[in-house]
Amino acid sequence: MGAAKIVQLILYYTLTVVGWIVSFVANQIFAKIYDKKARVVPPVEDDVMLLSAVALAEKIRTRKLKAVDVMKKYIDRVTNLHVYLNTVIARRFDEAVAEAEALDTELDKNPQDDKFSVKNKPFLGVPLSVKEAFSVKGMPNASGLVSRKHYRSDADCPVVERLRESGAIPFCITNVSELCMWYESANRLYGRTNNPYNTSRIVGGSSGGEGCNLASGGAVIGIGSDIGGSIRMPAFFNGIFGHKPSRGLVPNDGQFPIATGKDIELLSTGPMCRYVEDLLPMLKIMSGSNKQADIECKVDVSKLVIYNVIDDSGSLLVAKVDPQLKQAQAKVVHYLETTVGAKVINKSFSKFKYAVDMWGAKMTTSGGTSFCQYMGYGGKPVNPFIEFFKWLFGKSNHTLPALGLGCVEKFDRILESTGVNETSLLGFEKLEAEMNEVLDDNTIIIYPSHPKLAPYHNQPLLYPFNWAYTGLFNTLGLPVTQVPLGLSKEGLPLGVQIVAGMNRDAVCLAVANKLAKAKIAGWVNPGTNEM
Repeated sequence: MGAAKIVQLILYYTLTVVGWIVSFVANQIFAKIYDKKARVVPPVEDDVMLLSAVALAEKIRTRKLKAVDVMKKYIDRVTNLHVYLNTVIARRFDEAVAEAEALDTELDKNPQDDKFSVKNKPFLGVPLSVKEAFSVKGMPNASGLVSRKHYRSDADCPVVERLRESGAIPFCITNVSELCMWYESANRLYGRTNNPYNTSRIVGGSSGGEGCNLASGGAVIGIGSDIGGSIRMPAFFNGIFGHKPSRGLVPNDGQFPIATGKDIELLSTGPMCRYVEDLLPMLKIMSGSNKQADIECKVDVSKLVIYNVIDDSGSLLVAKVDPQLKQAQAKVVHYLETTVGAKVINKSFSKFKYAVDMWGAKMTTSGGTSFCQYMGYGGKPVNPFIEFFKWLFGKSNHTLPALGLGCVEKFDRILESTGVNETSLLGFEKLEAEMNEVLDDNTIIIYPSHPKLAPYHNQPLLYPFNWAYTGLFNTLGLPVTQVPLGLSKEGLPLGVQIVAGMNRDAVCLAVANKLAKAKIAGWVNPGTNEM
């Protein structure tokens, strides 16, 4: 073994030990600060609110339930939970009740009308929650940016419009991280959102308000977007299902901020749900006529080859995977192998540990609108260094993570001339070729959704790159389903990612469905152990 290799190993293990010590000490400090104030939201006790969206629509269609009664139940739940969570930041309750009453009137007159059929209105009368980054007519669309607080959308974005056409009724708008670029949902405009399983913990970002609202029982279906894990991390931290579709499957139009240039290749809009049976119908509606045959294809899970990947092969920038998450993943793999009959191969991909570099290189070289430009909405791009100085004295309208990203962006532009990005992009091309070879019609990867259980508020600042476990698949554009796997010994959600080949979304969803039917996967009612 050469001297350089020995030095490299010494450095690696030294940093690992130092990182463990820092993590342990920090966790003790955060626990002292937050644990005494932690609360769990009351469980959902109304049987109507424990129905999937598909089942709820059927009861409204057959007049076993009135749409207005269902809507009022969800409005009451959201209202009662606000003091715990601060997840819903804008309400269209009056409009939603009026729309539900109008629907009931129509149904009572002619319930057999084909326009109310399952085919035409699969989500008939179902209350719909929407991430604030998406435009909903008459609602704010600031993405937590103070300078855009007075903006109101003049039209629905395409996915909201399509879900409305399916019968769903938007009734509330949920919180995000500032400009949707951090994995804790907090901003200067609306404040911070709390986790329903432990209010001292984060809900993830940027679709964190959406994940929280669904997990707490404030909604049953919702819309998220994902450029580095913004559907899957909130779905993981809140113990629900979330699906990042294949690149280009669902339109991203009508969001703020919207990815521009080649950034758009990393962004996906997708469904977030409490119940797995709602994922496929939502995805079909949100994607429109785009590749419907691929989405609806039959999948025999017993014929699959599963690559079980337990970590990222050792990035120095990212935390180690929590043992409880490894155990939960092992349970999934064991079931699929021994009970279902799938073939499991334990595997590692060495290039996974460069996820941060590849994602950063893709973003930096995209040619899209800069983050500092978005922060300066309506004026000049923000100088993050000046804003950081203002932040120190409580005078900035921006959050520390947003300013940190702005500073990193400035340095990335400088590094662009050093060739670092070219090296990362070359590594990405090799990884993409490897994934194209590995992921055929009958192959999936099972991979951690995140290396740590839901952190305490502000704790992600100590682990700024842990989103690499999700961001990796944004660079590749692959479909991924985050599957909830019950609760940890601390009462925090567990989960895992199911990754399939490009445009093979049906394979991810089939595996998620199989796990849910076996009661291995599923949402847990807060304050209970009931999946």
